[in-house]
Amino acid sequence: MNNRKTVKDYIRTIVDFPHEGILFRDVTTLFADARGFRMAVDQMLHPYAGQRIDKVVGLEARGFILGGAVAHQLGTGFVPVRKKGKLPGTVISEEYQLEYGEAVVELHDDAITPGETVLLVDDLLATGGTAEAGIKLVERLGGEIVGCAFVIDLPDLGGRKRLEAMGMDVHALCAFEGF
Repeated sequence: MNNRKTVKDYIRTIVDFPHEGILFRDVTTLFADARGFRMAVDQMLHPYAGQRIDKVVGLEARGFILGGAVAHQLGTGFVPVRKKGKLPGTVISEEYQLEYGEAVVELHDDAITPGETVLLVDDLLATGGTAEAGIKLVERLGGEIVGCAFVIDLPDLGGRKRLEAMGMDVHALCAFEGF
C-alpha cells in the first residue's frame, strides 16, 4: 500500500462555509504543513520548467502566499493583483462578475513591462472570473501569460474551460467535484 500523501490529502473540506450547502476547500492546512506546502509549490512549477518566466502574478489573497513562494523558487519578481483600493500609486482596473454582483481587481500600471512573460498563480479555480480579470490586466500592460497554475480546480464551475477558451495553459494540482 502506498502511504505517500498527495497535495489533495493536505486540503480539508469544511461543510456549509461560508453558506449552507457549500463545501469549502481549505488550503490553510496545506500551507501549514511544510511537506505539503513544498510539494504544492514544486508541483506548480513543474509544468513550466525550462520556460522563461519574468514575473509571477498572484491573485488576492491566497495567491499571494503561493505566488511569493513560486517567484522565490524561480528567482523572479512577484506582482500582486489586488482588490480595488488596496494598491497605492497609479493602477489599472478590471471589473468582473461575481455570483451576486461585480468586483474590481487592480494592478500597478508599471508592474509588467511589455514583452515580459508571466505565470499567474492562485489557490483555487472556480468560475475563472478573477483569473480572467488578472489575465486581462497583465495583457493590457503588454505581458504574455505563459500559464495559469492553481492548487485546486472545481471543474463543475467551468473556470478551466473559460480560461482555455482564452487560449490559456491551465494547470491544477487536484480537482474536487461539486461546489
